[in-house]
Amino acid sequence: MLSFRAIAEDTPGPKWAGLFADYWPAYAAWWSREGLSGRPTYLESRRALQAHMPEIADLYDRLCVLAGGGDREARFLSYYCPPAYLAACSQAVWPGDEPLIVRNYDYSAEAFDGIVLKTNWDGRGVIGTSDGLFGLVDGINDAGLAVSLTFGGRREVGDGFGVPLILRYVLQTCTTAEEAGAVLSRVPCHMSYNVTAVDARRHYLTAYLAPDRPAVLSRAAVATNHQERVEWSSHARFTATVERERYLLQRLTLHPETQDKFIRAFLRPPLYSTAFSSGFGTLYTAAYRPRSGSLELFWPERSWRLGLDDFREDKVNVRFSDAARPGVS
Repeated sequence: MLSFRAIAEDTPGPKWAGLFADYWPAYAAWWSREGLSGRPTYLESRRALQAHMPEIADLYDRLCVLAGGGDREARFLSYYCPPAYLAACSQAVWPGDEPLIVRNYDYSAEAFDGIVLKTNWDGRGVIGTSDGLFGLVDGINDAGLAVSLTFGGRREVGDGFGVPLILRYVLQTCTTAEEAGAVLSRVPCHMSYNVTAVDARRHYLTAYLAPDRPAVLSRAAVATNHQERVEWSSHARFTATVERERYLLQRLTLHPETQDKFIRAFLRPPLYSTAFSSGFGTLYTAAYRPRSGSLELFWPERSWRLGLDDFREDKVNVRFSDAARPGVS
C-alpha cells in the first residue's frame, strides 16, 4: 500500500526537515550506490547550480541547512549528475478552450515520495508532486503555469541536472510557457526527458531535453517515452510508447470530447499501466488546470482535488497490484 500525503509549508521549515530526515536513508543509498567518487563534489554541485539556476541558489543553501548541513545531503539536493533513473509516463494537453494538461505517472511505488507539496518558497506559490523533496515530477504555480515530464526514451547520460529540479526551477522562476521554454533550452539535463508546459492563456510547448544535444522546443501536445523518433527500441516495445502516443493523438484529432472523458481515458489501457512489479505501473493520473490553480489526482475509483487557494493537508492510501486496478481507501 502507498500513502499519498498532501503537505503544506510556506517557507522551508520543520515539516520539510522532518520529511527529509524520514526519506534520507533511502535516498542516500540510491545516491551513493555507484560510490561517492562517482558523484560531483559539493563545490562542483554548488557552482553548477549558481551558474545555471542562480535564482534558487539561496533556497538550495537553506534546504541544505535544514537537511543537516552534511556533505552528502548537499550533493544530493543539488540534483547535479545524479544516478541514472527511468520512468514511463504519458501526458497531453486537452484540445478544448480551457488550459488543461493530463498526465499518468508510471514509476516504482518503492521509489516514489508519495507527497503533494504546497510551498510559497521565495514568494512563489507552487503545488507539485515531490521528488527528492526539492524536485517535482509535475506541478503548477500561482502564475498559472503547469509543467509535467515523461522519460525521453534514450540511454545517454551526461553532465547536467536531474529533471525534477529543473521543473522546480521553472515553476519558481517562470510565468508563461514561453519563459519555461527559454529555461528548458539552456539548463543542462543529465538524461533525455520530455517536458510539457502550458500556461493560463493556453499557450503550450513540449521540450525534448537530452544530455548530448541541444534541447528541441516543439508544439507537440502529446508526450510519451520517445522524442521525435524511437531511439531505444526495446524500451519502446516494453512501454508501448508509440501505441500510447498514437492513441492520444487520435483522441486529440478524431474524437472531440469533454474534459471528464479525456481524463478518464488515462485510467484505461493503453495509457493506464498495471506493470507495478516491473516499476512502471501507473501510480496516479493528474489533471492540472492553470486558470484555477488546481491539481486533481485520479485513480480508477476516486479523485482528490487540491488547489492553491483551497489546499487541505490529508492522506489517501492506494493499493497496487499487477492483477487488478488499485484500490483506494
